[in-house]
Amino acid sequence: MAVEVNDLPESRRYEARVDGELKVAGVAEYIRTAELVAFVHTEVAPEYEGKGVGSALARTALDDARASGLRVLATCPFIAGWIARHPGYQDLLYQSRSNVID
Repeated sequence: MAVEVNDLPESRRYEARVDGELKVAGVAEYIRTAELVAFVHTEVAPEYEGKGVGSALARTALDDARASGLRVLATCPFIAGWIARHPGYQDLLYQSRSNVID
């Protein structure tokens, strides 16, 4: 099974398709700024769950963020969990630079 992931900036999401099918197998939605990309929702169609579609979405999106020099704000539980299980991507996580003291 071949998973192809493409960024659709006009839709603010990555889409995954399997074996050249037209049907979208999964999506990772994001909000991008000049310095970071926030991943807000990831969803995989039930028939593709457990087949690597979510991992392909996460890996492609995070590799793109790295290539663009962007930090990652992982508000989506799937992306946050994926990063937690793949230490090589933890350096991408956004860290607040605020010095505000309560």
